[in-house]
Amino acid sequence: MCGICGWIDSESAVDPAVLKAMTWTLRHRGPDDEGFLFESTGRASVGLGFRRLSIIDLVTGNQPISNEDGTVQVVFNGEIYNFRELRRELESRGHEFRTGSDTEVLVHLYEEDGPELATRLNGMFAFAIWDARRSTLTLGRDRFGKKPLYYAELSHGLIFGSEIKALLAHPASERSLDRDALGEYLALEYVPAPRSIFAGIRKVPRAHVLTWNDGASTIRQYWDLPYAPDENPASVTEYAEELKRLIWSAVSRRLLSDVPLGAFLSGGIDSSTVVAAMSELLPAGSVKTFSIGFAESSFDESAQARLVARHFATDHHEQTFTPDALLSLLPTIADAMDEPFADPSVLPTYLLSRFTREHVTVALGGDGGDELLAGYPTFFADRVAGLLPRPAALGRRLGPMVRKLPVSTANISLDFKVKRFVRGLAHPPAERHAAWLGAFTPAEQQPVLISPPRDPYAPPRRSAATASGRDRTSALTYEYVDGYLQDDILTKVDRASMACSLEVRAPFLDLDLVEFLGRVPSNLKLRRTESKYLLKRAMRGTLPQEIVARPKKGFGVPIAEWLKNELRDAMLDMLSPARLARQGIFDAAGIERLIRAHLTGAVDNRKQLWTLFCFQLWYDAYATAGAGAGSVASR
Repeated sequence: MCGICGWIDSESAVDPAVLKAMTWTLRHRGPDDEGFLFESTGRASVGLGFRRLSIIDLVTGNQPISNEDGTVQVVFNGEIYNFRELRRELESRGHEFRTGSDTEVLVHLYEEDGPELATRLNGMFAFAIWDARRSTLTLGRDRFGKKPLYYAELSHGLIFGSEIKALLAHPASERSLDRDALGEYLALEYVPAPRSIFAGIRKVPRAHVLTWNDGASTIRQYWDLPYAPDENPASVTEYAEELKRLIWSAVSRRLLSDVPLGAFLSGGIDSSTVVAAMSELLPAGSVKTFSIGFAESSFDESAQARLVARHFATDHHEQTFTPDALLSLLPTIADAMDEPFADPSVLPTYLLSRFTREHVTVALGGDGGDELLAGYPTFFADRVAGLLPRPAALGRRLGPMVRKLPVSTANISLDFKVKRFVRGLAHPPAERHAAWLGAFTPAEQQPVLISPPRDPYAPPRRSAATASGRDRTSALTYEYVDGYLQDDILTKVDRASMACSLEVRAPFLDLDLVEFLGRVPSNLKLRRTESKYLLKRAMRGTLPQEIVARPKKGFGVPIAEWLKNELRDAMLDMLSPARLARQGIFDAAGIERLIRAHLTGAVDNRKQLWTLFCFQLWYDAYATAGAGAGSVASR
């Protein structure tokens, strides 16, 4: 696992000092080593930078790595799980290898297939390949966006990097705020690809390849989530057996490492399934598992994690944290994320990563299971909404009445979910889940922004349009993979883990497994009221029944109470009229109404206020050059 960055210019020579400064910003992603390439042809000057976290081939695996004659060079972040098969094929075609790393496969595969090489890779990756003979730079990102890749086009060149901070170290990088990206962030709680929060910086979207040549770039998609339901479906038993076999195969691929590895264990069915597979594939008692607990029982899952650890006799490690430990992370997380990010589960994810890194360098996790197997409660909520007569009209009629109801102190969580459900009903299906999961609807942004954005719900509508023609559950799977998984879940895990120099692997995102799930009938994923039906069927008898039957529960964080108590003063300071006036972004009166309603208990505005608070934390971290990110212009 690594950090990569680079710069190509068709008119001027690449400045080594600037590229080294860009690379230095990524040292947390690769604390073990660094490498550089500086080269010029008659048509372009290029520089590639690399920071290494040594996982495979500890001795000869440093980068950049070239082909036999040095005309093709690569820097690469990630892991290629089918590299051994690819290497055997390439060697049979006469290619010579000098290292034992998976990275070297890329240069030889590029020689054979050019930019199409991405279609042959099963893994998580972001790569940059320099072809000196053609003066061409090719950037590629994995199918789900597990590894990040940002870029910015300059007047006669392009810069790229694993994180935005690397691009901001370049003096020509654009630093103005993207107002439309801000609107999308306020709506979704993250900035969706291809935008970034900076107007001049973009994300290479998942499953895309970008090629730069002769001063111009082209970008195209090379893969998409498959949807080809079997015309003659197999039996439930046969599907369950095949699912389990493919999970075991995916886990086995991800056990390749020259450094110690372990597993995140939350006690949910996804991470427990990964631990079950590891326990069969590795020597008895050798599996290291990691979980964190909290003093507040309302969001503590350590008992379930311990149950699974005992069942499989793992070498289990657990640490308990207080809410103060989470709160103390806020400045660290704001700096690590590079963009405003309002999913509060990033806080416990960072704590888990930091704790795990004390023992191992690689951890396997359960990411992707909820999206691919319809595991979120919103999948069932969508089904209920679809059964209602004219749900949008019902939501518009009930919404104002529900909003006026006082917050229930008897069951705050249920009160919040019921009101959220009604809130989402008022929107068409393509926007409903954004309204359920996000912070501000487009209408709610109007009173709090001085210059409201154009269309904050455009990203989920684009995903929904692409998924048209699929059955409803499969369409939702696509929408969640294309948005929430790529830009929230995987972004959260990548930044939190890499800030701690920990690599996290996701067996549920294995290519063979995903293509199999594209054939499985949707009623075996969401079966009446039961989510993840097929996975539960596959793991029956392998996992403790308590885990199989356990409902979905994420990393809970008591945001509503924090904003009234521990974070009250900080929130009031961050969202003070004086501070907002200096920024020129938000309307102080509109935000004051949100704060007052929340603090008095009239309305639960936790999501809106937390999303604003996280933006302010990010803005403070990036508003001065001293933060290492350059200035943020609010124009």
